[in-house]
Amino acid sequence: MKPEVIHPEGWAPALGYANGMLMPDGTLHVGGQIGWTKDKVFVSHDFIGQMEQALSNIADIVRAAGGDVSDVGRLTWFIKDKAEYLARQREVGQVYRKVFGRHFPAMSMIVISDLIEDDALLEIEATAFIAKG
Repeated sequence: MKPEVIHPEGWAPALGYANGMLMPDGTLHVGGQIGWTKDKVFVSHDFIGQMEQALSNIADIVRAAGGDVSDVGRLTWFIKDKAEYLARQREVGQVYRKVFGRHFPAMSMIVISDLIEDDALLEIEATAFIAKG
């Protein structure tokens, strides 16, 4: 069996990458999600707004694969501004719980100098396990 490309219905085409790849064993690799909408539009130019959108994108991809956020086992965050992240911890927690509830997978956070999309302030990738049958 080959991996299945996961692309939520109604999303703009992913060009040169996949939003998600569901492996035959049920492992779902979610490509790095940034703070743009399904139409690849940045509605927010604020860290918290982009964070909420990126997490919502991950949730949409996991659901499109037949799972839910509770199936996510790992998140890797790439952020451009460590100081802003630290200064907004309360808001980060509130928005995280709004999307993921009280499910806290293994997480890593990496501070980076830039992202490919100029307007992106962060990128988050995920790994989930979608039980088959």
